Amino acid sequence: MVVLLRFVCILTWFIPVHAYADLRLPALFSDGMVLQQNASVAFWGWTTPFDEITIRTDWGLREEKATADSTGRWFVRIPTPSAGGPYEIKVSGVGDAIVLKQVLIGEVWLCSGQSNMEFPLGFQGRWKTGVFDYEKEIKAASHANIRMFQVKRHTAATPQTDVNGKWEYCEPEFADNFSAVAYYFAKELAAKTAYPIGIIHASYGGTAIESWMRKEVFYDDITRYANIREQVSELSNWEQKHVGRNAPVKYPTVLYNGMIAPLAPFTMRGIAWYQGESNSDRPKEYRHLFPALIESWRNEWKAILPFYYVQIAPHAQKGPLIREAQLLTLKQVSHTGMAVITDAADSLDIHPRDKKTPGNRLARLALANVYQIEGVCPSGPIYDTMRIAGRKIELSFKYAEGLHANGGALTEFEICGADRVFVKANAIIEQDIIVVSSSEVNQPIAVRFAWKNFPRPNLYNEAGLPASPFRTDNWEW
Repeated sequence: MVVLLRFVCILTWFIPVHAYADLRLPALFSDGMVLQQNASVAFWGWTTPFDEITIRTDWGLREEKATADSTGRWFVRIPTPSAGGPYEIKVSGVGDAIVLKQVLIGEVWLCSGQSNMEFPLGFQGRWKTGVFDYEKEIKAASHANIRMFQVKRHTAATPQTDVNGKWEYCEPEFADNFSAVAYYFAKELAAKTAYPIGIIHASYGGTAIESWMRKEVFYDDITRYANIREQVSELSNWEQKHVGRNAPVKYPTVLYNGMIAPLAPFTMRGIAWYQGESNSDRPKEYRHLFPALIESWRNEWKAILPFYYVQIAPHAQKGPLIREAQLLTLKQVSHTGMAVITDAADSLDIHPRDKKTPGNRLARLALANVYQIEGVCPSGPIYDTMRIAGRKIELSFKYAEGLHANGGALTEFEICGADRVFVKANAIIEQDIIVVSSSEVNQPIAVRFAWKNFPRPNLYNEAGLPASPFRTDNWEW
């Protein structure tokens, strides 16, 4: 008997033992999540290499299967129905299973940027002073069909595979920490579409756009970004000396690596962006960086995602050139939209407390362009063309229906002649055209509108939306 037991033990020793790894999902795939409706949504995770994974949903009888690769990562796409829920999803591996509960099917948007996107609904001290009437707003913030995934701040020297965060329900106990702009954006979308809305919120105050961009962008164009490539090299050297530590946020790529790359390719409808203040002293670079960011994120998701953004608010220390860079991006990059907030600014506070205005105007862009809601005008007047007519210049605009001055005569128009000296101009509205002139300029060549750090323009269209600042010239800065 002893000999037999020894034989069995020896035999067992030589039988290969399968080493199981825990079945794991990204943080995005968790209880309370929102999945994009009517789509083939990306679904992935990790397990033992080469194991088979089965996904079952209770909105249909169909099973989806995936096989893990040599690293243990598996990927599959799951067809989703029209908006609804809550549902359950069961992910099964070899000897392990995860059940996701309270899953909604609806519309998913990524909201990202710097401090004005991070700015919370409630008061949290320092610059996080909360929106106007935040106590009342939070008390009423009970919306069963809105959920927000809060991506925890994280910097990294190389692209990560997951984030730290969780889905939170839109209830007063959680809403005080919601991004205020994202909250108003989601609230308006939910109200007008009746769909569940899922927001992935990934923002970090005081950050430049370079931190949100992938490394490859800076090497695709060798004639540009030389100074940024030097910083990327510095980051690489820093990482070698500080392995495992969070990278300083000042470096390019670190927020893309830590907060954006791990989200892809999670299926979503589009992106809302609010950033630019930290690049306002380098507006000429921003003219190239901003379109490059949009293109690179779309490449990451392999989709022409609608990209809607807020033109930064006027401020005593922020000049007009950064707003022009954002306006030029609107004109150059397809499927973009810009929310103008010249009427929601604070000359001394870079974090205006009015976050309902930018949130609602971002929602307008989506409602008009993505959801095709009838009667929703997406934008205020956007300068289009000019024509010199003797001593006057005639300006035409997009979204010009119902042009009017909000209180008194039109303000903030300037005109110049060949001397390029701009003087205050007289501007009048003739149907959908604005005619600009000055007794001081006999032969005008250019017009500027709201071209200062903190203008007070009053040109609106019939939807009550303000015109973007602009200039008709393109003289070197």
